[in-house]
Amino acid sequence: MSREKNIQKFNSDVIANAGYVYTSDDRLSSRLANERLSEAVRRITRLEGKRIIDIGCGDGEYTIELLASGPAYVLGVDAAKSAVDSAAKKASKEGSRNIEFRVMDFYKLKTMRERFDIAIVRGVLHHLYDLEKAIAAISGIADEVVIIEPNGYNPVLKVIEKTSKYHREHEEKSYPPSRLDRYFEKQGGRVMESFYCGLVPFFCPDPLAKVLKFLEPVVEKVPVVKQLSCAVYVLKVGFDRRKIKDR
Repeated sequence: MSREKNIQKFNSDVIANAGYVYTSDDRLSSRLANERLSEAVRRITRLEGKRIIDIGCGDGEYTIELLASGPAYVLGVDAAKSAVDSAAKKASKEGSRNIEFRVMDFYKLKTMRERFDIAIVRGVLHHLYDLEKAIAAISGIADEVVIIEPNGYNPVLKVIEKTSKYHREHEEKSYPPSRLDRYFEKQGGRVMESFYCGLVPFFCPDPLAKVLKFLEPVVEKVPVVKQLSCAVYVLKVGFDRRKIKDR
């Protein structure tokens, strides 16, 4: 019931805002935060000529953005039908090619016959309650999985999750990065690279966003400080193609 309620909430968001709040919101903090996440994707993997699946594509804003890196094909999947419809309309309006969107249950990903070079999972896992089952569903669908998740070591984020109306309504909860690593390794994945980044929280006042953006490059480099202060954890996991075929 909680899962269905969550999907319905995201569907209603798209209908009310013509897209998700965090993509349609024009506040400086939202733009800065999202730009940093997109930079993180470009830094940790190479998309050129690859078959990509964007798991939890939402309204397609950042799925379509991937096309600028020259992938051969991009598939965006999401459980929220209104979001997928919105994404398809955006892609059609922009004349985007080599891109497709489908409604799909996250936990049924392994039923797909297609296989991909890279799976991108941007800000999805923290909406799900069975983290280990979700990671099992992701594992094996692509040679490489890129995860971007709220940093579960950040104490300020934990407070925001409890006090922010948006976070409570969308049942957001961050997981410790070490747990993400461990669950992927349990599925046969190999952690190839990981880092912490981002300091600007969504929906914060513009003056604060400017200060935090100024401090961001420094904070991202300081051991321990970055683990406790950065907004997100970025992880790249590799899977052996021979093992993928056997699944």
